Amino acid sequence: MKKILVLLIIILGVAADQFVKFWTVKNIPLGDSIPFIKNILSLTHLQNTGAAWSMFEGKQWFFTIITAIALVVGTYYLVKNINKNNGISYSIALIIAGTLGNFIDRVRLGYVVDMFQLDFINFPIFNVADSFLTVGLILIYICIFREDSKKGKSKKK
Repeated sequence: MKKILVLLIIILGVAADQFVKFWTVKNIPLGDSIPFIKNILSLTHLQNTGAAWSMFEGKQWFFTIITAIALVVGTYYLVKNINKNNGISYSIALIIAGTLGNFIDRVRLGYVVDMFQLDFINFPIFNVADSFLTVGLILIYICIFREDSKKGKSKKK
């Protein structure tokens, strides 16, 4: 059952990411922005050939290599942990979903479609895949911290 849930997280995550990107491209002209939640969040159609803050802009070969490595490493750790720790397995599934979502764009389009703009802070415009990557990484850190805390408590006893 856990393996099915992990697979569903990946499949539904990629599907959600691709759907929101498809909707954005079809409904918002490139470079335009529409308010979603006034003064908090706008939907802005951008094409990003780099990473966050447009770092490494135009280096598609670099992202292809990094993504391939990330997918291999992520899949390895997912398989290794699938029967051990639910939190880490689900976190890795989110990271794989996010990685695949952006990878599909890079291969298919040569850039990543971004759309979420935070209006209350100067922050890079991002997409659903980026959100999955971020949440997945935060959850992994929490899981590791909790495991380390448990190990530390058991050593004191």
